[in-house]
Amino acid sequence: MSRIPLPLRGLRSRLLVSFVLVAMASSLGTGALAFREARTGVLQQSQDSVINRFRASVEAVAPSVPQAPGASDLQWAVNQIIHANRLSGWRVMAASGDRRAYAPTPRFTRPSPEMLRSVRTRRAAVFQRVNVDGSPRLLVGMPMTYTADGGETRLSGVVMYLEVAQTAEEGYVEAMVSGIERATLVALCLAVVLALLAASGVLRPVRALRGATRKMAAGRLDVRLEVTGSDELADLSRSFNETAAELERTVAELRRLEARGRRFVADVSHELRTPLAAMTAVTDVLDQRVEGETGEALRLVSEGTQRLSVLVEDLMEISRFDAGAARLNRDDIDLAESVRRTVASRWRPEEVELWLPAPGELRARVDPRRLDVVTANLVGNALRHGEPPVRVTLEARNGLAVLEVTDNGPGVAEEVLPHIFERFYKASTSRARSGNGGGDGDSSGLGLAITAENVRLHGGRIHAANRRGGAVFTVELPLDADDEGGTE
Repeated sequence: MSRIPLPLRGLRSRLLVSFVLVAMASSLGTGALAFREARTGVLQQSQDSVINRFRASVEAVAPSVPQAPGASDLQWAVNQIIHANRLSGWRVMAASGDRRAYAPTPRFTRPSPEMLRSVRTRRAAVFQRVNVDGSPRLLVGMPMTYTADGGETRLSGVVMYLEVAQTAEEGYVEAMVSGIERATLVALCLAVVLALLAASGVLRPVRALRGATRKMAAGRLDVRLEVTGSDELADLSRSFNETAAELERTVAELRRLEARGRRFVADVSHELRTPLAAMTAVTDVLDQRVEGETGEALRLVSEGTQRLSVLVEDLMEISRFDAGAARLNRDDIDLAESVRRTVASRWRPEEVELWLPAPGELRARVDPRRLDVVTANLVGNALRHGEPPVRVTLEARNGLAVLEVTDNGPGVAEEVLPHIFERFYKASTSRARSGNGGGDGDSSGLGLAITAENVRLHGGRIHAANRRGGAVFTVELPLDADDEGGTE
């Protein structure tokens, strides 16, 4: 598909070109019509004047020319006509049979055969326009008549021909062409001025609308347009204002509901935290003292209580992210040592393979607690959905600390990968919660979501993919990050 050239993409340019084209078409059409009418009028007037004078001259000499004129009679007739119109620049020829007479010189443009046939049979004047050596000329043929005894007008057989240059008329026509050209130029200039004025009037509200939409896109929902007039652009401005007002009201309501939901989750989580801690302590004590079926039941209660406690902690953590209250406590630490401590405190060596740089080789300013959460969640997720050992790799790459956790499981379904870091996302695959588990084996459905939030808080990136032998989660953290935020 062809594209509009760049100079014509702007509304101002298109309005300008449209006005100029319309003005040019109008000027040229009007000029052509005026030129045709004026040219016809000038030539017709000149032609009528010449024919009338020529007819008067012929009628004046006709009574003196015999019905069978000789060469001297024809010469006398043409001389009389030239003498009567000596200042007109005429050339006259008289023809009767094979005899010819010329004045003032024998030079005369030969009429066309059609004109010769017409002038012999008609009693009226016959004319035609010819061009001789680039000069326009008018040829007139007029039969000479006489009155018979009964009063009837008959042809005498003598035909008088006139040749006259039309240079003056041509000059008038050229002057008209020059005048039309100047008028067209003036019309085009006027069209440009009018186009600029019209474009300015049209583009002013359009620019205001563009600026308002950009402000709205930047989050300023209180922006409004000034409405003037009652045309289509004014209607558009009113519609924009109504849309902006409704959007502002809707967004405000959504924000209010979202804030209320965050407060509700935080309040509920906070209220559940204390009784769950007490329940966990009680079930831990009872687990150690009660055996048999009652002991098995208590262990189930204990596991459920622990999962519920993890869920409450995760909900409180995610609420802090939603409220924008999460902050980093950065410290310059050895990343390899932090990962090693996280793994050693939770899992046995045969469950996790560590491929880490030498001590002190890879350091960065990060939040140690949040890095511990990221590592624990990813390793715990890999162990829950794959076979040990899980491989943990840490290296520096292009100014980034790259942490990769690879499991030996079936991998993640392709349709699940785009949603794997969403909260509570579930998929009917062998990875029961699409990998969205918490650290240390919790299955709250918020583990990977909290991991992603912690990574983004550090200014890094996290993504999941499938490789031969299982799923791999990759975390990229900048090594030269500045301190941000305060103490949480």
